Amino acid sequence: MTIQEYLQSLADKKVAVIGVGVSNTPLIRLLRGANIDVTVCDKKDRGALGTLADELEKEGCRLHLGPDYLNDLNADVIFRTPGLHPRFLQEAARKGAVIISEMEVFFAVCPCPIIGITGSDGKTTTTTMIAGLLRAAGKTVHLGGNIGHPLLAETETIRPDDVAVVELSSFQLMTMHQSPHIAVLTNLAPNHLDIHTDMAEYVEAKAAILAYQGPEDKAVCNWDNEITRTLSARTSGKVKYFTMSDNRYVQGCFLRDEAIWCRAGKNERCVLPLKEILLPGRHNVENYMAAICAVEGLVSDEVIREFARTFGGVEHRIELVRERHGVKWYNDSIASSPSRTIAGLRSFDQKVVLIAGGKDKGISYAPLGPVVNDHVKLLILCGATAGVIREAVTKADNYSGLPILEVDDYPSAVALADSHSTSGDVVILSPASTSFDRFRNFEERGRVFKDLVMALAE
Repeated sequence: MTIQEYLQSLADKKVAVIGVGVSNTPLIRLLRGANIDVTVCDKKDRGALGTLADELEKEGCRLHLGPDYLNDLNADVIFRTPGLHPRFLQEAARKGAVIISEMEVFFAVCPCPIIGITGSDGKTTTTTMIAGLLRAAGKTVHLGGNIGHPLLAETETIRPDDVAVVELSSFQLMTMHQSPHIAVLTNLAPNHLDIHTDMAEYVEAKAAILAYQGPEDKAVCNWDNEITRTLSARTSGKVKYFTMSDNRYVQGCFLRDEAIWCRAGKNERCVLPLKEILLPGRHNVENYMAAICAVEGLVSDEVIREFARTFGGVEHRIELVRERHGVKWYNDSIASSPSRTIAGLRSFDQKVVLIAGGKDKGISYAPLGPVVNDHVKLLILCGATAGVIREAVTKADNYSGLPILEVDDYPSAVALADSHSTSGDVVILSPASTSFDRFRNFEERGRVFKDLVMALAE
């Protein structure tokens, strides 16, 4: 099915689009460009939408705004925003509405192969690596999904010999009934349990990336993560694993003699010595393994090595902000869970000054405590989770009096870190919590931190 055929199928339908966000604004304009009847529903009121409300009405949309935006939905087809749990649309579904999403339609109409990446940690970096490797090999790549760029409205520009690389969140996957040609599952750990019903629902959502693959498709799974290793049985495609051990049973990528090796059948080869990887952190070795498994047969080993020598990572992911008076400042605002902060702390071969804290999302902080005690010389806490992080650290068996300071805001946190650090130190923002206690998203949190660090006088 082409995008035009899909739009024609909606010609006599009433369509509701839930949420005026990054992914749905281009969708709304695509639908209206095909003269489809569209109602835009959003919990923001007209004042919060500002001039966008006027623009949408001028384009022919009806608006259903405010706290009751999900009430009395009268539509044949409802496009769900990724962040809205499907349970909130059960009544509309019972009345016969088709519940769908921008990503589901993209999978149905995309004319080229799709590589999809999901997981609890590392998915954005791995997605960026895969796209970068393919581009370095001369491929035309369309990068999007949860990474922030919707692709559906651009479908007509995509050629069959291109490659679409999409990051997929658990919320996008919850209602998916198609899987990518190459599916990458980086790892799974408790996450987003403030929105998902429980861990089982979260895992089941992630499993959809594998569940609908065919025998010619490929799944890439983390052997070292018990959940992803177990889920690999869900695919009908070929399975490649990656592991941080020299595991002779793994078909895929493994670690040997401080290098990433690949195994296919009985053939083994060294692909990437770790010393050639610019990006710090053992977790990024895992990310490279996942990416290498995904692009196997599409990208040469020489291109992989050249890419690794120059790729400096993604903004807000252990991003070096500046070095001042011998102190290196890193922005790891993406670390919205304890497991992400644990990985960040283990990226350094010295104890660091850690700024952490934010909004709780219903997961345990107990695993963070011992790692903080082992890898942190000063802990600065700011935000709603300050108390639970402090408790996790002080109740850990290896707690031996690590200095812990609490502040009210980020300017105070940066000033305190500056006054307590000396040449050779590392200061890292790695919150282990979401940003929603005081920021719109982790990007805004990271940029505020970076601005404060850059404003420090020389």
